[in-house]
Amino acid sequence: MQIVILNDATEVAAYGADIFTAQLNKNANSILGLATGSTPVALYQALIERNKAGEMSFKGVTSFNLDEYLGLDGSHLQSYRHFMNSQLFDHIDIDNANTFVPPGDAKNPISACHEYEEKIAQKGGIDIQLLGIGRNGHIGFNEPSSGLTSRTRVKTLTKATIDDNARFFGADEYQPHLSITMGIGTILDAKKVVLLATGDNKADAIQAMIEGPLTAACPASALQMHRDAVIVIDTAAASKLKDIEFYRHIEAENQKLQAYLASL
Repeated sequence: MQIVILNDATEVAAYGADIFTAQLNKNANSILGLATGSTPVALYQALIERNKAGEMSFKGVTSFNLDEYLGLDGSHLQSYRHFMNSQLFDHIDIDNANTFVPPGDAKNPISACHEYEEKIAQKGGIDIQLLGIGRNGHIGFNEPSSGLTSRTRVKTLTKATIDDNARFFGADEYQPHLSITMGIGTILDAKKVVLLATGDNKADAIQAMIEGPLTAACPASALQMHRDAVIVIDTAAASKLKDIEFYRHIEAENQKLQAYLASL
């Protein structure tokens, strides 16, 4: 894993936006894996601004979102489809027909999971998969105990995740306890993975992911096996890593190498 430790959430978002901008300028028909949650919002805002400035375009892009609440249709204010429309899709030049989110209102959710996997494969696989990380180490809605080779499926949410997300739902509003999520195996199939994390509330999960054992108890630890995983975190999220200066040193040397290769 490439570990990038930056000062704050603003720098994390800008670094992530640089990666996605470079990808789209290299391949205008890229297949993007996208995520919801509070962490990606600043990155999406940066991409919107760059798109409006003409620095990159989403016209040829196809996107697949990680997950969706089971039982919510796309018009529900708490659905991830609504989140993506309001936070990104409605503000960029992407063809909405090429934006895919797992169908939370599917009549047969099991079949819908298989169809989602097939659609990703038909498009040639995901070029860059964006991730956040839950306090318990989940990626997507792959909660602790998720199989490290799992595919898109229906997943029960843990009480911790339900409690964390309860702030988005009203006291008398239905809050789903099930989801459709890409599996860990699906995520690992992406050519590149970019995980963003900010804040000290993510510090335990980040330490377990990077320095802990490869284990289903911390689903994000599966990224240790990925050939091109970039972990972009602020100093607060990095605060429980055992050797922060070592990771900073590695990244500094990596930047020197990249600069040398670019000069060839």
